[in-house]
Amino acid sequence: MKQLFLLWFFAAFGFSSLAQTARVKGVILDEFNLPIENVTVKVGDKGTVTNANGFYFLEISANTKVTLTFSHVSFKKTTVEITLKPNEDYELNPVLSSKVEQIGEVTVTGANKKRVEGITTIDPVIIRRIPGANAGIENIIKTLPGVYSNNELSTSYAVRGGNYDDNLVYVNEIEVYRPFLIRSGQQEGLSFTNTDMVEAVDFSAGGFQSKYGDKMASVLDITYRNPTKFKAGLEASLLGGSLTVEGVSKNQKWNNITGVRYRDNSLLVNSQETETNFRPTFFDVQSMVNFNASAKWQFSFLGNISQNRYNYQPLTRQTNFGTIDEPIALLVFYEGQENDEYLTMFGAGKAVYQYNEKNKLKFIASGYHTQEQEHYDILAQYRLGEVDSNIGSETFGDVFFTRGVGSQLNHARNNLDALIFNAEVKGFHEVSEKSQVEWGIKYTREDIRDRIVEWEVIDSAGFSLPNPELDYINDQPYNPYTGPLAPFQSVRATNFTVINRFSGYAQWNYRGKIGSHQYWLNAGIRGHQWQVLDRNENGKSQVVFSPRTQFALKPNWQKDMVFRFSLGMYHQPPFYRELRGNDGIVNPNVKAQQSVHLVLSNDYSFKLWDRPFKLISEAYYKHFTDVNKYTIDNVRIRYQANNDAEAYAYGFDARLNGEFVPGTESWFSFGYLKTEENQDGKGFIARPTDQRLKFGILFQDYMPNIPNVKLYLNLVYNTGLPGGSPAYADPYEYQLRLNDYRRADAGFSYIFKDESLTSSKKWLQPFSEFSLGFEIFNLFNNQNAITNTWVRDVYTKTQYGIPNYMTTRVFNLKLIARL
Repeated sequence: MKQLFLLWFFAAFGFSSLAQTARVKGVILDEFNLPIENVTVKVGDKGTVTNANGFYFLEISANTKVTLTFSHVSFKKTTVEITLKPNEDYELNPVLSSKVEQIGEVTVTGANKKRVEGITTIDPVIIRRIPGANAGIENIIKTLPGVYSNNELSTSYAVRGGNYDDNLVYVNEIEVYRPFLIRSGQQEGLSFTNTDMVEAVDFSAGGFQSKYGDKMASVLDITYRNPTKFKAGLEASLLGGSLTVEGVSKNQKWNNITGVRYRDNSLLVNSQETETNFRPTFFDVQSMVNFNASAKWQFSFLGNISQNRYNYQPLTRQTNFGTIDEPIALLVFYEGQENDEYLTMFGAGKAVYQYNEKNKLKFIASGYHTQEQEHYDILAQYRLGEVDSNIGSETFGDVFFTRGVGSQLNHARNNLDALIFNAEVKGFHEVSEKSQVEWGIKYTREDIRDRIVEWEVIDSAGFSLPNPELDYINDQPYNPYTGPLAPFQSVRATNFTVINRFSGYAQWNYRGKIGSHQYWLNAGIRGHQWQVLDRNENGKSQVVFSPRTQFALKPNWQKDMVFRFSLGMYHQPPFYRELRGNDGIVNPNVKAQQSVHLVLSNDYSFKLWDRPFKLISEAYYKHFTDVNKYTIDNVRIRYQANNDAEAYAYGFDARLNGEFVPGTESWFSFGYLKTEENQDGKGFIARPTDQRLKFGILFQDYMPNIPNVKLYLNLVYNTGLPGGSPAYADPYEYQLRLNDYRRADAGFSYIFKDESLTSSKKWLQPFSEFSLGFEIFNLFNNQNAITNTWVRDVYTKTQYGIPNYMTTRVFNLKLIARL
């Protein structure tokens, strides 16, 4: 912490420059107001290169007329003459014009490559403003087509038939990880990504390039802001708050951005059916320090410390279900508590060496350490009974006849300590104006120490229920049970596992013409070698290769369209969770799951009501082999670790976004998905993520007569997931589904001041943004179930699936102030 403070101190204050020099700095943009990377800025024999945010800094001679030259292979050269006083700081933000290598409105160089690559770019301002029970990047991602989630308390999401572990997440090109022992959304707390520090968000739902890692579903690529001046921001609500400060040294070589967040989920979890006595709190600190050593060398450090404390003490619960004619209620009384703690420390260093404007190397090293504890002893005593439905009765709504009673005791002492180290080298080479080559080599070491001890005992009307997987007949109370006494389920294991990985990629980018039509081609290949070392058994060394290609075509038509085709192989070598089977034992020889992606898409930009709009549509097909089957309980995934299945997924996604209201961006999205798996040739059945239909709406509006009042809507509808069956049930015999997921969150803000609304009031002068908001989560108070609790009626031997509902309607206040 002492070293981090010193870095921040130098970043904030720096060193004074020499008296006979001056400084020029700024951000270089293109015609679309997007920053341009790798622009060479020269004065005589001195020079520098802009970073990923288009920022540059250069010391020049004072009291002398100098000529600044801005050059880039894809833009016209620009020159500016200036004369500065000694020790003067001058900000110059030139806009470069593209050369003739344009494709209509698409420039296939610089930031506009994202369109031809099929990458969805999300404005960080939208991310910060749109309401949600777990607001942030994941909250917005869930409104995109092809992305599915039925848990507003979780940052987890599934993409096009994959599960929560199949997604890549990068922050400043550094891979970040999800917690290991999380089993419910309300335990997660804060996402790793601090929204207030974000500069850019890119998302790909499939068919992505070889430079991204070895996962089968999606890529979320986040870039943190590179500060250019002092700023500060404060957000506060009934769910917690955040403080962000950023600054730059006097000589502009150092800059720093630091964010502190605190979250309290009491407001949300207290709205659930289970009455509790607990206050889950989550806290983290993130800091990024950048040092521009010279025109060729840039260094940065990103650090994070987070602590989640989840102390859960359930008291009572009542869930009413059944029909109008035959209402039934489940009453539960709890004893005991759950004590969970998650302490995560993350640090990453990055160095960029810009040999010249056509060649660049990046050196990245990161360390991730997590200590997780999941301890609980909870006794649930339940009563299943019929409800008095006579409106005129004095006992209306009360249980008057008991069908069954029982109890359930859950115990766990799970501890995990994981240390993950990464070291990587990347290269980028501009072969010509039309051709580039990229490559990378990476080493990863994962060291996991895991102890899992958990069991469950179920008693129904005084008769203990044995493990359903045991081959014993139990027809109590009609005949005595002679089998062994055993818990309903039990898992005990201790694993010390080390995984060594070497991976790498090489890809080639090229753009050219077919007649008057423009095209863009990307072709690459990934390789991955790994070996699992376990104290019980060492696995064999395994190697996989993943070739991938993308082709984009921009016809020379009057309509602005881009057609894309992606084909590739995607291997997913097992992470620790995928090595651990249902019995808790590690299988070190689990193979990499394999999928083939075929994606066809169309990107159509047009104007409606003299405002910009875009319609993106994609059809896709995936074929999976060596599938590692799994079950999902809330957000906890348990694998069988045996690669004994195959699967497929296909669907269609569409998103229409644009200025439905002038000056604001909104979108409507639709997705259709079908995914099935076949285990050991038994036949195809729905996978746990087979969520057939999805509708998402993100809408922004304001009152024409009162422009200070703005409205934000976030609506999601997903059809039900498979998962309503008991956890032990054979999926080939039980294919039940949960009910549809319907969620609407609304936010109302009074904007005192922002980038579009100015104010003459003195107290607002220091602020660049100041607003007060009112949010309504679950606007229509829909009851959404995440799982079912199965309770037995001992008299009729009937099992009832009682839904475990998520949050109800909740109100929140929010204050935003930025300098």
